[in-house]
Amino acid sequence: MAEEKVIACHSVAAWTEHLEKSNVDKKLIVVDFTATWCGPCRFIAPIFAELARKNPEVTFLKVDVDELKTVSEEWGVEAMPTFLFLKEGKVVDKVVGAKKEELQLKVVKHAAPADVPADVATASA
Repeated sequence: MAEEKVIACHSVAAWTEHLEKSNVDKKLIVVDFTATWCGPCRFIAPIFAELARKNPEVTFLKVDVDELKTVSEEWGVEAMPTFLFLKEGKVVDKVVGAKKEELQLKVVKHAAPADVPADVATASA
C-alpha cells in the first residue's frame, strides 16, 4: 500500500527526529499539514501517498494540525491542506490547498539535485 511511504508524526519528538534526520541526509522533506475533518485533505491524501511511493529520495511527512497544534503554529500553517517543502530546516516552497498539479510539479522541481554542473548540458553539443 502506497500510504506506508508517508510518515505520520504523532508527537513533537517524532516530528523533530524526522526533521533532524533529513537535515543530516540533506534530503527534501514535503510535509502535509492536514486535519481529519478537512474534505480537501482527504481528497489529496492518496495523491500525496502516490508521490511518496514514486519519489523514495524525498521524505514525506504528515502532521495533523489538531494533534500537533504547536508544530503547525510554529511553521505558520493557517489553512488545510498546506504542503511545506523543506531543505536543511528551511522552507523552500509551499502549496496551500489540494492542488494536485502544483504539488506534483514542486516535488519534481525540488527533488532534483541542485548541484548539477552547468557544463554537463553543453558537453553533448
